[in-house]
Amino acid sequence: MWERLDLLTELANEADAPSLLSVARSELPRLTEGWRALLAAHEPDEKGNCPECSGRWRQQKSPCSVWRAAYEHLVAGGLAPRPARHLRSAPVTPPVTRSRRGMVVRAH
Repeated sequence: MWERLDLLTELANEADAPSLLSVARSELPRLTEGWRALLAAHEPDEKGNCPECSGRWRQQKSPCSVWRAAYEHLVAGGLAPRPARHLRSAPVTPPVTRSRRGMVVRAH
């Protein structure tokens, strides 16, 4: 997953215009569908909690970190004023888990 994102970033930064247009036409629909699926999974339930981020003993109110990250990257971009450092939440990083074979893998 990380390699794919690195490749797309590299193409965005270094590809010529025709190549960039081709990549945009093929990848943008895939990226938007991926965001839609991710956000749908984190859509708040009837109590206003994120079903994916909530656990048995601790409920995560919406908007969860996934929705906040989506808003920051897709809507606000670099144009939104950043909150004061003491008001910022921790950066969103994918959780690290171990596969059945003991390999470290990142979720998302």
